[in-house]
Formats: sequence, structure tokens, C-alpha cells
Amino acid sequence: MQSSKGKTGEEEVPLLQRVPSIKGSESGGDHLEGEDLWMRIWIESKKLWHIVGPAIFSRLSSFSMNVITQAFAGHIGDLELASLSIANNVLIGFSFGLLLGMASGLETLCGQAFGAKKYHMMGIYMQRSWIVLFLCSVLLLPMYVFATPFLKWIGEPDDVAEQAGLVSLWLIPLHFSFAFLFPLQRFLQCQLKTAVIAWVSLVGLIVHVFVSWLFVYGLKLGLFGASVTLNFSWWILVFGLLVYTTCGGCPLTWSGFSLQAFSGLWEFLKLSAAAGVMLCLENWYYRILVLMAGSLKNAKIAVDALSICYLSCAIVICQIDYRVRVANELGAGNGKGAKFATIVSVVTSTIIGLIFFVLIMIFHSKFAILFTSSKDVMTSIDKLAILFALAVLLNSVQPVLSGVAVGSGWQKFVAFINLGCYYIVGLPIGCLLGWFFNLGVEGIWSGMIGGTGIQTLILAIIVIRCDWENEARKATIQVKIWAKEDDADSENQIT
Repeated sequence: MQSSKGKTGEEEVPLLQRVPSIKGSESGGDHLEGEDLWMRIWIESKKLWHIVGPAIFSRLSSFSMNVITQAFAGHIGDLELASLSIANNVLIGFSFGLLLGMASGLETLCGQAFGAKKYHMMGIYMQRSWIVLFLCSVLLLPMYVFATPFLKWIGEPDDVAEQAGLVSLWLIPLHFSFAFLFPLQRFLQCQLKTAVIAWVSLVGLIVHVFVSWLFVYGLKLGLFGASVTLNFSWWILVFGLLVYTTCGGCPLTWSGFSLQAFSGLWEFLKLSAAAGVMLCLENWYYRILVLMAGSLKNAKIAVDALSICYLSCAIVICQIDYRVRVANELGAGNGKGAKFATIVSVVTSTIIGLIFFVLIMIFHSKFAILFTSSKDVMTSIDKLAILFALAVLLNSVQPVLSGVAVGSGWQKFVAFINLGCYYIVGLPIGCLLGWFFNLGVEGIWSGMIGGTGIQTLILAIIVIRCDWENEARKATIQVKIWAKEDDADSENQIT
């Protein structure tokens, strides 16, 4: 039964459903010691894993689809693996990074709105995100249509460029799925409905494995079959989450399609663009490194090795969505809660990174067999083991700090940091080591680690010096302003 506030959707629902609150986090407790401190850590960890546990699984499932596709292509041949790697890591990677980044603006809006109990705003925000991301997807289409001449122009081998250009045309439906999937995921994550994302991802992964085997080995469709399975599987994710959202799964935050979504698009676009620039600069950075490897000697082997390391690194890191906790606490006006959530999440991610660091060093010569049958590629990956392990450890902390920035609404500021660290420091160092000092793939990967390390250090300093109470006050005021503007737009449309 709806309360008297049903018109605005401000029903009294706990901020974290079925998860106990942190005692004293709103009123103080920064200097708790002993059992009280450990109890706070335990409760905050439960809150974090309530969000990130299913999120990790869904992210693993999504990345596993790409890994499975590349594994099928790798066992077809080196050319097929290299061409699919280029199409997937460069073309799909560029649109993936931009659209994922633009969708992350929804985490700031929906996360803070949910924390402030302005539930009715969340469905409108998601529809605005659909509109903005779909239009952006249309603008990116020429990148797929003219992929072959572009890849040749930047120095990719002709056979790889021709094959990758063909694959890019087959992957256009996958490109458009991002515009709808990413907003749906963020919409559900911000209201802590993460279990449904995990279940839908599991279904998509199972279907992807079966369809990949059927197309590649059963119907013997080769590279075409391996590529188009991604379209099929990702659209299953879209329709699964859409059915859940629109058929009663989100009664507080989804009230149907509304023309109100077409109002305020410019302001929404500005926030989405800032978030898109921030995260896509980071995402494109790694993809560009794969592209650079195409200009090295033995380009196919270099591209294969670097793309496999990148995919494995992405799976291990998963960019865990701690940002939702920060956005929820800030929207609720709880600066101390946001600060404590940040501390616990950084420590947790560091521990996870150390575990995977050890595992990679132990099995450094074994995991490449999952992706390729080429002994040359396996040897190249084995040489990258220590750099790969360091990248995983470093990137266990960096995504959490970036997530804090998204949850706090600092996208525009962090975009400048990413631009400087990645493209003024990291890429030039990678080029210098890779070509001038003839270190090849190892040099390129070292440059990547250098840029990421500096960015992580800067973000850490910013987070340590952050005035969380002031950030909470700003978030609360901003949510009220957004709510008033949307209510005014709604009244104008009615009249």
C-alpha cells in the first residue's frame, strides 16, 4: 500500500533492504576502537558484498562471453584471433567505453536519488539515459562501417584489417545493445536489485556457451559464427532486465514510459558526457595499447598476447561497483558513512588484488592455453606474467577510487586527471619503451602500468583529502534541485 507520499514516490523503504545499518555512522564514531570498530567493518563489508557480490558475478559473466568468443576464434587460427581481437578491443571497445562511461552518470543521479528516497525520479533518469546513449550509438556507426580503411590507415596488416572490418559489421547489433543494457544495470544496482542482474547474466552465459559451440563446431560457421553469438547473448541480457523492470520488479522506481524523459536532456547530456569522457579515456587507454601492438614485429602474435592479457586482467578486476554505496550514503546526507564505505572497499579490493597476484605468478605459464593453441603466443604471454600480475594488483585499487569519484559526482575533474596520466604520461612511455628501446609488448605494457600508477596515486590523495560532510551536503541539495525541476516539468506537461 502506498503512503501519502505516493505521488512523488517517497515511500519509506530502508536504504539497504534486509541489510542492517551501521550504528553510529550518522552521528559520529570516527574513532571507534576494538569490538565496535570490527563490528562496523563487518557490517559495512556485508553491505558492500550485498551489492558487489552479484555485480562481480554479472561482470564476470559478461566478460566471459567475450573471452569464450575469443577462445573459439583462437582455436580456429591466429588470423581469426587477431582480427576478432582488433574488432573487439578497438572498435567494440571504443563504443563500450564511451557508452559505459556515459551510463555511469546514471549512478550519480540514481544512486543519490535512491539515498534521498526520491524514488520516482529514477525511472525518468533511466529513460533519459536510453535516449542519450541511443543517439550516441547512431553517431558512432561510421566507425564500424569504415573500419577496414581506418585500420589500414593506422598501420594494421592488410589481412587483419580486412577481416576485422568484416567482423565489425557483424557486431553492430552488439554495439546498440550497450545503449539499453548499461542504463538498466545501473538503474537496478542503485536500488540494490543486484540479484536479478546476476541471474540474467547466468542465463546469458549459458546460452552463449551453447550457441557458440553450435555455430562454430555444429554448423561450422567459423569466425562469423563466433562473432554473431555475442549479438545474441548480449541482447538476451537486455530483454531479461527490461522484462523484470517493466513487469512489476521495480514498483517504486518504474511507473511506465513517460514523455517527461524527453525534457531536461541537455543537462543530462552534460553529466553523461563528463562521465563518458572520464571512463572512456580510461577504457580506451587499454584498447589503444592493443592497437599499438599491431605495429610491432610479429604483429599477430603481439596483438594476440596483449589482448589475452587485457581480457584476463579485465575479468580479474571486474571494476567492482562500490560506487553505489558511496552515492547512496551521500544522497542520504551521510558523509561519515560514505567515508567509511570508501575505506573498507579500498582495503577489500587490495586484498583481492594480492590474492590474484599470487595466483598469476604461480600459474603464469598455464592460463594462456585457454585462449590459444599457438606456442608463440603462449611464450609471449609467459614473458608478460610479472607485468600482468602488477597490473592486476594496481588495478584492484584504481577502479574503486574511480568508482568513488563517480558516486560523488567528480566526473569532470577526474576526466582531466585521466587525460594527463594516460595520454600525456602512459602512452608516450609505452611508445618509447616499445619502439625506441625495442622492448616490444613488454614496453607497451610497462607504459600502461606507469600511467595507471600515477592516476591511482592522484586519486588516492584526492580521496584522502576529501571533506565528506561537505560532499554529503552538496549531494542532498543537488538531489532536491533535480526533484523540483522534474516536478515542475511534469506539472507543465499536465497543464
